Amino acid sequence: MKIAKEFRWEMGHRLPFHKGKCVNLHGHSYKMLVEVEGDLDENGMVIDYYDLKAIINPVVEDLDHAYLVWKGDTELISMLDQLKSKKVVIDTHSTAENMCLYFLDKIRGAKLPENVKSIKVRIYETIDDYAEETIILK
Repeated sequence: MKIAKEFRWEMGHRLPFHKGKCVNLHGHSYKMLVEVEGDLDENGMVIDYYDLKAIINPVVEDLDHAYLVWKGDTELISMLDQLKSKKVVIDTHSTAENMCLYFLDKIRGAKLPENVKSIKVRIYETIDDYAEETIILK
């Protein structure tokens, strides 16, 4: 059985390696669909939506109205520090693909019910562009 929950947030970033417009500081209205697959528990649930929200919302709140910055982008980090702007510094570039891996890592680190077999994260960077990744837990 599969269940899914949607999350939304606003976030800025840039891709300093990019040869197009994404080299510039810009933002998106992100949408993420988290799909969890597993066997039904004794109550007839894969995972309670409330529990899934409790795992993911803190990560979303951390990113909402923040800048997601690659740790090697020292110019942007310095500027955001001077402006006292909210930022989250990560080890990778802030591509949609890497954001999928970022969220999957955070979800995998949470205490999930034993019946959960896989997690899929789909992140929409724009209304018609997304990246998606699935991890198998068992």
